[in-house]
Amino acid sequence: MDELELEFELHPQLAADCIVLGDFPLCRLLLINDANYPWFILVPRRAGATEIYHLPEDERCQMIHESSFLAENLADIFAAKKMNVASLGNMVPQLHLHHIVRQEDDAAWPGPVWGKVPAKPYTDEQIHEIRHKVEVLLTNTGEVTISPEES
Repeated sequence: MDELELEFELHPQLAADCIVLGDFPLCRLLLINDANYPWFILVPRRAGATEIYHLPEDERCQMIHESSFLAENLADIFAAKKMNVASLGNMVPQLHLHHIVRQEDDAAWPGPVWGKVPAKPYTDEQIHEIRHKVEVLLTNTGEVTISPEES
């Protein structure tokens, strides 16, 4: 573990809005607590990074690998019509990549999800189901370590 990872702290807004699911080799895997859409976030565990180009080249490649791997698997798990992957950072400056599973019948289709409908928090059972789906698919590859569920 290097100094930038030791100094890493999740931005307070991400901590408030998300459920920690686990860790890829570089990125923390989060679930936005909004049952309107399966919406995941990858955050590289690097203090001070606000842009992808702030990462060294090998970590940029690792982040893209983790993002592509996650998007492909989420598309399969949730039968996505389209995967929206984006890094905005206008409200939360900490580098993070959104991975939103889109369906033609979702609340915002075909427009952007931001501000379309109020967030609908997941139930504990829904979180457990999503955690299980992600865990079964992703841990079998050795790509991600799933965090234990909070009781």
